[in-house]
Order: sequence, then C-alpha cells, then structure tokens
Amino acid sequence: MVTRDRCRGALLGLAVGDAMGAPTEGMTPEAIHAAHGRVEGFLHTQASGTDDTEYAVLCAQGLLAHGRRLTSNDVAAVWTRAVLSQDGGFHGAGFSEMGAIANLRAGVAPPVSGNDNHESWSDGAAMRVAPIGVLCAGDPVEAARLAREDAQVSHAADGIYGAQAIAAAVARALVTDDHTEVIAAGLAAVPEDTWTARLLRQALDVASHAAGMAEAERELYRRIPLFHYPWPDSAPEAVALAFGLFAAAEGAFVPSVVSAVNIGRDSDTIAAMAGAMAGALHGETAIPRAWRTKVRQVSGVCVTATAGTDLVDLADALYEASQGNEEYENAT
Repeated sequence: MVTRDRCRGALLGLAVGDAMGAPTEGMTPEAIHAAHGRVEGFLHTQASGTDDTEYAVLCAQGLLAHGRRLTSNDVAAVWTRAVLSQDGGFHGAGFSEMGAIANLRAGVAPPVSGNDNHESWSDGAAMRVAPIGVLCAGDPVEAARLAREDAQVSHAADGIYGAQAIAAAVARALVTDDHTEVIAAGLAAVPEDTWTARLLRQALDVASHAAGMAEAERELYRRIPLFHYPWPDSAPEAVALAFGLFAAAEGAFVPSVVSAVNIGRDSDTIAAMAGAMAGALHGETAIPRAWRTKVRQVSGVCVTATAGTDLVDLADALYEASQGNEEYENAT
C-alpha cells in the first residue's frame, strides 16, 4: 500500500541522486576516481540539486493543479508562468528545456514545441516525472499516459518513452516490495520496437549476468553509452543505465545511487532516476538522514520560481492527491 514515507522517498531520492551526481556529470569513471576516489556521499558541503529536481517541482505543481486531467497545454501553462518570465539565465539548464522554452516564447504549443526541438530525445523529460508516479501510485499505465502529456512540451519519440518508463516504474515501486515488478512496469511502458526498449533490455541483460555491483557498473559503462555522440544526455542511454544499476542493486537505495554517481556520463540524471525508483520502493527511511536533510529545500539554481520548495511537503500533497483528497489543491 502506498504510504507518505514512500512518496517522500520518491522525491527525496530523486533530489539526492541529482545533487550527489552533479559534480561527476560528464566525467568518465576513471576521471571520477582520479579526482575523488570512490564517491560515496556529497562532495560539497553546500550541495544542491540541478534542473532535474526543479523541473520535477514544476511537474508536481501541474499535477496538483489539474490531477489526472493534466494535459500538455496545462504543462505549457505552468512553464509559461514559472519559467518564461524568469529574469536572467538558466544555470545548468538542458538543451531540451531551453529549446522548448524558446518554442513556447514564440507561441509554439505542444506537441510541436517538443517535436521541433534539437534534443527531443534527451533525458530531460525522464528526469522530472517521478511526481507523476506518485500521483498514479499503483497505476503504471496511467502514469505512462500522464508522463506523455508532460513530456510532449519538450520532447518527442524516445524522449517521451524514457519519461513513460520512469513514471510507470515509480508508480509500481510505491505499492510493491519486489524490485523486479518495478523494472517490469517500466519496460512495459515503452513501445517494444524502439531504441529505448532495446537499450533497456540490453542493460537489464548486463545487470543479470554481472557478479556484483562493481562488475555491473563496469560492464554497463562499457556496453550502453553512446560514445560516438558528444553529449551524454540521450534518454535511451540514461534510462537504460538507471534501470541497469537499479536492477544490479536489487532496488537498494544507496548502491543504486552511488553507482549512478560513479558511472559518470549524465550522472546527476541517472542517479536522480535510480534514486526516485529506489526511494519509492523503500521510502525515505532508506535514504541516509543527512542526505535527505541536505536536499529537502529546493535551491532554485536553474528555475528560480522553485526556490524554497519543501520536497517533503510537496510529496505529502501528492500523496493526498493520490488518495483522492481534494484538499491537496490548497498546496498550490
């Protein structure tokens, strides 16, 4: 049964992975080890999340305002209110989000705002949809449908499929104790003959044959990344790595997130997705207290309108929404 603890775990797990993985983003495992050794915690005292956490807050705000009636146009309206009016730059923003913002400013509505986008297949939608899983706890099919509505603002094709996988997996994780059911729900949410599905299956195969986390981490890095592409943020790659590490860790929170941080590539997003799934599966109590305390208040370093958001309060509001309590709308 879904609990507040698990809903909090999903959002705090996302934020922990995001903040912990940010310093190693874009690095190779060898470079991470040379600079930091094995990263097993936050590298900086004042660690904060990135756009991954902050766009997840915007996702949650849309859900709290519209519930399961949410449409892509509703999501665009949230972005218009919170993002398009922002003064100054967007520190650390992804290309997919900036492309969508430019489209929305030009009056281009979804789904064209997501189709006409240089990085429509990036992991920028998958990184933010854990709140959808919380709202749709126990209903992965509905979670995938709503993830598509959210993702279409900024993404298309595999960018959407990655979001569907994460939202569905979180929805299932909230109501089961079996990590294999979480993986199955995520995989079922992706069209079978797609780049995302193929890479997901390959990553899961690697994880199933690995003798422990160290080998899984090493082999996933060797076989999954798209080294020929200059950016490490493709949704098929990042989602596959998140699921592969989650599978190898059998859903345990700390090893899932720590391995995601140390694998490099788009490590903040990989760790955020793995953290959301593992946090939903085990609840906030599976996350070390010092870690979850550090990320509870959102900094707003990229999307300034999210600054000061309390992730525990946000998770509790989504929990109430998932239970059909209409009073949750007051949270917005």
